[in-house]
Amino acid sequence: MSIGRTILLKMAKSPFLNRQATQRSFVKRATKRFMPGEEPADALRAAQLLKAEGRGTVFTKLGENLTSLADAEAVRDHYLWFLDELATSGLDGHVSIKPTQLGLDLSYEQCETHLFTLAARSEAIGRVFWIDMEDSSYVDRTLALYRAVKSRHPRVGLCLQAYLRRTPADLEALLPITPIIRLVKGAYAEPADVAFPLKADTDRAFFDLTDRMLQAAAGGFCVPVLGTHDIPLIDRLVARAKAHGATDKQYEIHMLYGIRDADQRRLRSEGRAVKTLISYGSAWYRWYMRRLAERPANVWFVVKSMLG
Repeated sequence: MSIGRTILLKMAKSPFLNRQATQRSFVKRATKRFMPGEEPADALRAAQLLKAEGRGTVFTKLGENLTSLADAEAVRDHYLWFLDELATSGLDGHVSIKPTQLGLDLSYEQCETHLFTLAARSEAIGRVFWIDMEDSSYVDRTLALYRAVKSRHPRVGLCLQAYLRRTPADLEALLPITPIIRLVKGAYAEPADVAFPLKADTDRAFFDLTDRMLQAAAGGFCVPVLGTHDIPLIDRLVARAKAHGATDKQYEIHMLYGIRDADQRRLRSEGRAVKTLISYGSAWYRWYMRRLAERPANVWFVVKSMLG
């Protein structure tokens, strides 16, 4: 892991820096790189613009590791409201949520109940409901939640992280239930015995895992989603999809709002299914620092944004 990435991930855990950053307007200005605003209306307006280009959207209200079950109920209610907004918006919009936003740290049972409620509402309006993956300490519980929710609601997706050494085994165990999988490289600080410390190893794992999913997709046994901004890697995997006989409709490409925008448009114009992940909310600090850590060169962009 690079020194810059290590420092940024340590900064992400600092409550002091969190308070300082979220109270300063010049820092908030810099977050425009990755999110259109803190309010859900900001996210919905941005999605309407993307719709004109044929792009779908996946929405996330930022925040994690809640400290009360009442807060988890409030998050559930927010997403129920947001799904109702999507139903009337005309958008190809979906939601993605972290289990700790629904109280996983406090009660597995309550978290599971909230996920059932949200997945049912999402299914009722014809959308995929996404369950995000958090750091490695949550993987087993998140996999169990995914299996439980998907057993009742088929259109439920799960995020897996390529840099975790365990992910190939996790993927193979999920294939019998025809999963919808968004594969990302991984953005949490993990020890070397848990996650690959070298980018080259993570890139190799991403290719191999996606290649396996595309092979399964051709037979109708998986819906792979490439969650990466690595354009050469995407182009290689598009070629692999063709080699396996997977059509453009059998997989998707997801990228963050504001990142590789021209490439998102290009991939969409070539017939790929492209969705843009839009985040909103005031609890953006940890998420934002992890985005910077994925590519520390973005720090220079942040400095320019602050000065501008």
